[in-house]
Amino acid sequence: MEFSESLKKNRDFQFIYRNGKSCGNKYLVMYLYRRDGSKNRVGISVSKKVGNSVVRHRITRLIRESYRLNEKKFVGGLDMIVIARPGAKERNFFEIESALLHLAGIHGILADECTHRKQEEKSHL
Repeated sequence: MEFSESLKKNRDFQFIYRNGKSCGNKYLVMYLYRRDGSKNRVGISVSKKVGNSVVRHRITRLIRESYRLNEKKFVGGLDMIVIARPGAKERNFFEIESALLHLAGIHGILADECTHRKQEEKSHL
């Protein structure tokens, strides 16, 4: 991950769960906490409810890769936790990527949307 670090510590996960905002779709749930800094920190969680270890690791790889390929589209200074739902078990890369970008759009953290919103706000003034 070029512009990002991984979230690994339990206390970081718990802090984001408590203080962050969440939204979800059919396959993923995303918790988001905005902080100072330019780097994003990303944590991925896949429960045993989703499947055995082979399935869980596959989904983790799909989420990580879909974030990595779209990393430049995200604004900086975010802590994100992406949680896979059981529906993600039989999905392919493109469906997981689409679900991740959908959640990013809902949260309003895509760089294209942020610049577009700022331009709209200026035009309304």
